[in-house]
Amino acid sequence: MKIALIGFGKMGKAIERLALRKSHNIVLKIDLENKEELTTGNLQGADVAIEFSRPEVAFGNIAACLNAGVPVVSGTTGWLSQLGEAKELCHKTGGAFLHASNFSIGVNIFFALSRQLAAMMELQNQYDVAMEEIHHTQKLDAPSGTAITLAEGILRQLSRKKKWVCVEGEGGKAAPVPGELVITSKRIDQVAGTHIIRWDSAVDSIEIRHSAHSREGFAAGALAAAAWLVGKKGCFEMKDMLGF
Repeated sequence: MKIALIGFGKMGKAIERLALRKSHNIVLKIDLENKEELTTGNLQGADVAIEFSRPEVAFGNIAACLNAGVPVVSGTTGWLSQLGEAKELCHKTGGAFLHASNFSIGVNIFFALSRQLAAMMELQNQYDVAMEEIHHTQKLDAPSGTAITLAEGILRQLSRKKKWVCVEGEGGKAAPVPGELVITSKRIDQVAGTHIIRWDSAVDSIEIRHSAHSREGFAAGALAAAAWLVGKKGCFEMKDMLGF
């Protein structure tokens, strides 16, 4: 594949390393220093764009790709108030767009597992649920996009929870408020990403956890999604590619 990389931070560099190992070509790299090179002409030299940038510029980057007729895979989080606009533009341009809060295959299995467990807990009122997410100190958003996806998946299955709330750091509320799903967000150096979901009752606890060992799992998933998206039209998620 000929790939345009939009955002060349740690994730962009991880994707580049893996792409080159797999004999793909990086035909365009865009970061803050050369953002003026994000043009229709430059984008049209790529088969697909992979966008991992910052929340404040993500929509503009995605729009540039769709307007250029280039399929775009985006993993940027923290901009989802504009996700509806991106999908509308994708349909208007007849383009292809795939967004995911996390491209790791393991995390997407974890999403499905969490939804299934939450559905089983709908009739088990003795259990309460809480979440914790831990990331490196350079992560800009809290809670993580992955944590939000997990929480929203639980809320769709569990009628006794109405919304999620975020608590940052080691502290927090003395007691959970009924109807709230509490996400505790922690930032610790050199943590690629850990997500924990705990279901507690008076007599026992059930805990499921996903811990990333490096960014390579995210990069591999993003490359797989990019290859899958080429030649398609419409708006997609990882579950469309994976089939669950």
